[in-house]
Amino acid sequence: MGGMLYKLFASASLLTLGIYHLICTFFHVIKSPQSYAAKPFYPLPRVSSGNNNNNNRLQKLPLIILIVSLSVAFLHQTLISFYSDPLVKGSTPVHRFSSLNSAAVFLLFLIIAVYLLLSESASLIPLPSDLLFALASGGFFLHYSAASASAAIQTSDLQAHCDSLSARVSALCSLLCLLLACRPRLFVADAALAASLCLQGLWQLQTGLSLYVDGFIPEGCHRLLDVSGGVEGSTQCDIQESKLRAVSVLDLMFTVHVVLVVMLLFVTYTMVAMAAGVRRTGSYEALPNNSSDSNNHSIQMKSLTGTQA
Repeated sequence: MGGMLYKLFASASLLTLGIYHLICTFFHVIKSPQSYAAKPFYPLPRVSSGNNNNNNRLQKLPLIILIVSLSVAFLHQTLISFYSDPLVKGSTPVHRFSSLNSAAVFLLFLIIAVYLLLSESASLIPLPSDLLFALASGGFFLHYSAASASAAIQTSDLQAHCDSLSARVSALCSLLCLLLACRPRLFVADAALAASLCLQGLWQLQTGLSLYVDGFIPEGCHRLLDVSGGVEGSTQCDIQESKLRAVSVLDLMFTVHVVLVVMLLFVTYTMVAMAAGVRRTGSYEALPNNSSDSNNHSIQMKSLTGTQA
């Protein structure tokens, strides 16, 4: 139950962060395409009121929520490192170091977010956006490495496959952040980064459902259980045919989530464009300027005068 609750929390946090970043990216590129540049953090718009302190807190609300989410993830990975887990390769010692590795990755992101908050609210000199994107790229690459290592030690083939697909999404995020560090005006990379965060959030939800909820466990698979230690693990398929079928189902669900993210991208762009007051114009030719109009009118008048004469 605890594993499913953590997956739900991680999914909600990543989806919220991804959708918010996607909305802000579309809004800025629609409103000011000439001055657009990717930012690691978009503050909320300022509310017109007399209290500036409340406005400042409200603007930093997304960053505060991100810090709280990273703190929960860091504490969760740190706490589970003290639990015994005989259901992984290498037993409890390997599980402990693997969990601490994931906790260290979340700590890196937490330090970056806290420094960004302090630089926005205190007298600290803010880091350049390209440096922040480079640090985020390194963090996502470390998460890719940690998820790949976690997949390698799992006795559950399904959990190993889920961690492997999650690692690939993190690798994509690392590449996109590196591109934004080098080319901050690359709108496609910024939108793809937000979409990748949404995909990671959806996949965390799918992972929790496939591993911990009986109604979503693939046919022919069951929950692992260490009877002597009372430790309940994730899902295992004993028959090779059932394992291959379950992995194929997970691959299909991953593709479905990619399609859902693409649909979300289209819907978000349309809604942001409508909210920003952008309307589609027809493909008409440009109207002639005033000088050409005046010349045409004068020519027509001369011809009419000659006719009357």
